[in-house]
Amino acid sequence: MKRAKKLREELNYHSYRYYVLNDPIITDQEYDEMLKELMMLERKYPELITPDSPTQRVGEKPAEGFKEVRHFTRLYSLDNTYSEEEVLEFHNRVKRLLGVDSLEYVCELKIDGLSIALRYESGTLVLAATRGDGVVGEDVTANVRTIKSIPLKLRKPLDIEIRGEVFLPKSEFKAINEERTEEGLPPFANPRNAAAGTLRQLDPHEVARRNLDAFFYQIVDPRRYNLETQWEVLSFMQEIGLKTEPHAKRVKDTSGIIDYWKHWQEEKHSLNYAVDGTVIKVNLIHQQEELGYTAKSPRWAIAFKFPAEQIRTKLIQVSFQVGRTGVITPVAELEPVSLSGTVVKRATLHNFDYIREKDIRVGDQVILEKAGEIIPQIIKALPELRTGVEKVIKPPERCPVCQGTVGKEKEGEVALRCLNPACPAKLERRLRLFVSRDAMDIRGLGEKLVKRLLTANLVKNFSDLYKLTPFELAQLGTGIGDKTIANLLKEIDKSKDKPLHKLLVGLGIPGVGKKLALDLAMHFENLENLEKAEIEDLLKIQGVGIELAESIYNFFHNKEILEELNELKKFVNTKEPRKKIKGILEGKKIVVTGVLKNYTRKEIHDLIIALGGSVTTSVSSRTDLVIVGENPGSKLEKAKKSGVKTVTEDEFLDMIEGEDSNDLSR
Repeated sequence: MKRAKKLREELNYHSYRYYVLNDPIITDQEYDEMLKELMMLERKYPELITPDSPTQRVGEKPAEGFKEVRHFTRLYSLDNTYSEEEVLEFHNRVKRLLGVDSLEYVCELKIDGLSIALRYESGTLVLAATRGDGVVGEDVTANVRTIKSIPLKLRKPLDIEIRGEVFLPKSEFKAINEERTEEGLPPFANPRNAAAGTLRQLDPHEVARRNLDAFFYQIVDPRRYNLETQWEVLSFMQEIGLKTEPHAKRVKDTSGIIDYWKHWQEEKHSLNYAVDGTVIKVNLIHQQEELGYTAKSPRWAIAFKFPAEQIRTKLIQVSFQVGRTGVITPVAELEPVSLSGTVVKRATLHNFDYIREKDIRVGDQVILEKAGEIIPQIIKALPELRTGVEKVIKPPERCPVCQGTVGKEKEGEVALRCLNPACPAKLERRLRLFVSRDAMDIRGLGEKLVKRLLTANLVKNFSDLYKLTPFELAQLGTGIGDKTIANLLKEIDKSKDKPLHKLLVGLGIPGVGKKLALDLAMHFENLENLEKAEIEDLLKIQGVGIELAESIYNFFHNKEILEELNELKKFVNTKEPRKKIKGILEGKKIVVTGVLKNYTRKEIHDLIIALGGSVTTSVSSRTDLVIVGENPGSKLEKAKKSGVKTVTEDEFLDMIEGEDSNDLSR
């Protein structure tokens, strides 16, 4: 009885951290194992069941700050398993309950995001709600309306309720965490936490800044729409304009279920979104209805989850990195281990509060995992394996690079920063951003050469790049010959004519990425107008909320930054060209394949259409161009066989920025 009580308390606590605080401190697998133990105890001793037991409910009550909304139809959670044996048990149980000898299933990927319920009336979105406790959720309609992949109006005027998953693409997760680290904010632990935290922002403008996405997988009462199978449900949702995960598959036996699971356990890293398993569903709707539900979950579906990808290694030492805003990030140097298909030697420790909370020490045996299969991080130390030689990790008392003063810029900030404005590490990071492809695109000026320029004291700010002479560059020594110098000076000269949006990216304005930089440049047209903009002017830009508006305003009212900009204006363009490039892709048929790093699929499609082209889904002899991202599919091979021109994403961007439609010739 004591064990059941303890399990209930622990599970309720961890459920609260997961669903309400969005800050879990145990893995899904550890939670599931505790839940199974409690279920076994309650099955054996039914008198132990209490109304507050996690086995009798789906989740937690809604967080404060959003209006509560009651779901028309309850949102259930899924039973789950990590073993093939339990999948076979599920299969045999379903056959027995239905009295059939064979079954057809639909296997779908289980997206690691945030459950969402949408309600459409006459085809128009009227409500979006989180799952909450399954009966009552949170009204997040205003935020969901900012998600571009969710239609505000369906392709048919239906009254319909839809279930799906909101998630943050891995590429967006990585970019957001890099931005948060530079701003001294704690990074999100994984894409699911980031998606949940974003959707619960009280300001829809802030939500719009992050490119949330969604897949849908269920229609409430599908037979009302003459749908007889789960496969038809997925097809119908696509037909009415709702996005579904594209890798679902119909199978007829458990071997098909297991083959699908094994395939995606290996291939999940190729996706631009996090998946934590597969979902197995009985395909026939009338069989789903006959099987029904338990108090917690449907009897006709089960989640077959992937094991947590974690590994143990030793923390050898801690080094410190200084970012362009001065944030000092502790980095763990590790005994090399293989994790999620790559060898990991280093892992982020986020900040010193994180180290203290986790009690991580040099010399510890630690558990390592990849957040969202992207960023290696230490999730916990193993103090029970300590030998007594481990050392507490102390924050540096001086900047590890310039030996300047360190501290926190404002009260409540998590990050420790170097407060020396002349710190060479800060300048190096700022310069690396300024010359990068997304910014001023000075080819040949890489990390090593930036360091050499700083070491030689030739560059102290952005404008110094434009004052470099052949003689000065020749003093850098080995590897810097006449040809290299000539090419570099040519690239620096070319960068003077870059449009304003490129300059804005290079300046490193907190919270301003490529898309917002372009929006700002198009709206204000020149740097002078942007510098004079008041907060209310900035709020007129889509996706700019009050916090971001204040950040941009403060940037352009910083005395040191204004002095640097005034000098820089002598050398670079500060206007956004008014010339339109709309017709560059006029009449061209373009196919996109693979995962892109700079655009979502919808964004690249919108860009192609805006430039006069059309997007097709299959390659044929009439296709003019195939844009190839990471992990391309069969379309790339077909393009090669058909003689269709293929370009990488970067080559495509070069093409449209160069405004040369002749590049489309085969």
